[in-house]
Amino acid sequence: SLEQFKDLSSQSQVNLYICNQFDIKQVKLEQAKDPVIQEKVKEIQQNPTRGSFVLHEGLLYKLMPTNLRSITKIKLIYIPASMINSLLKAYHSDPLAGHFGIRRTYYKLKNKYWWPDMKSSITRFIKSCLPCQQYNVSRLKKPGLLCPIETPSGPFQLIGIDYCGPFKRTPRENQYVLCITDYFTRWITAIALPDCTAQTTAQTIFNEYICRYGVPVSILTDQGTHFNNQLMESMAQLIGYNHILSTVYHPQSNGMVERFNATFVPQLAKLHDRENNNWDEYLQSVVFAYNTGIHAATQHSPFQLQFGRDARMPTDTTSNYVFYKPSDYYNQLKKSLKIIQQNAQKQSIYSHMINKKYYDKNRSNPQYEINDKVLIRIHGSRSKLDPRYSLTPKIIIQKQHPTYYVRDQLNDQITRVHVNDIRPILLS
Repeated sequence: SLEQFKDLSSQSQVNLYICNQFDIKQVKLEQAKDPVIQEKVKEIQQNPTRGSFVLHEGLLYKLMPTNLRSITKIKLIYIPASMINSLLKAYHSDPLAGHFGIRRTYYKLKNKYWWPDMKSSITRFIKSCLPCQQYNVSRLKKPGLLCPIETPSGPFQLIGIDYCGPFKRTPRENQYVLCITDYFTRWITAIALPDCTAQTTAQTIFNEYICRYGVPVSILTDQGTHFNNQLMESMAQLIGYNHILSTVYHPQSNGMVERFNATFVPQLAKLHDRENNNWDEYLQSVVFAYNTGIHAATQHSPFQLQFGRDARMPTDTTSNYVFYKPSDYYNQLKKSLKIIQQNAQKQSIYSHMINKKYYDKNRSNPQYEINDKVLIRIHGSRSKLDPRYSLTPKIIIQKQHPTYYVRDQLNDQITRVHVNDIRPILLS
């Protein structure tokens, strides 16, 4: 009949929302099968007044004080081991339980039920809940200790390169800024460009850096298509430098360039004419101001470390040094550079040590093994209801802590990820 159909329809709708498999009527039956509970029942039958358990109408209860100072005790149903999992699903995984955390779940259960090692098993169950691992926001610091790049022994050994932009296109057709940073001197070279194609990138690095300062030992970039391509690989082999690619979605790997990017954009915004949109006309002025300022890590300006002297500013008087022949200037330059570069290296190492100590404080450093199953953080644009971590588990196939190579179980795609983008799959 129509009424029966409505009843079935409403029942099926309820079943969509409720997935509770715990049946309180089965507790007595399951208690009878549990050997630990039956042992307690025998003890009570032999000595009913002794102990903190009581048998009532065939059910075993645990007697617990309402609080630490109270003499009043409440009866809590002793849950047999076979029913703990279904009870925890009902109080955590069910839509009416809402996948809330350990504390909330424990307080919902503590005045109704009891079993040995109750809080620990609740903790294990919730930590092994896959949806919670995929969607929950961690309030802890991201895992993984700071691994600062070793300070080079001199200039032109390691440079970091990154793009900033796109900005609003200027009348000169420029939209991007290619930033090049020397990891020893902190000397910045920044070039405004109309695009960030592989060809533009390679030409700019060659013309604006290599032809001015020589070939660096190593170049560090991210894995953007403008850097990670056949043209850049060929140029590295042809000219003779080591091209290092940082981990995807881990800007700290090239942190020095990222830091300058965050510094110079506000300075350009203060100077440029909004109507004419001429930010590229002020770019070199901002770079000069940065290069002539004292850097906190080295206690010297990049200009000093690059040229062995202070930059002459518009308001400065003439230099105190008088050189009668080029060799005098060369000898003075060698001496000055040796002193300030040695001092800068010591200051830089000390600065790295302080930063590492601060960064590593109260931070976990988990290490994973080959074949471990993990979830990896999902980056990029997503809605508020999308998962924060991958829906399918990944398998670790190679470890180079703090970076790992993981393989997707569905499509066999291999990805390199940093440890702070990994969340372990905890199995109950």
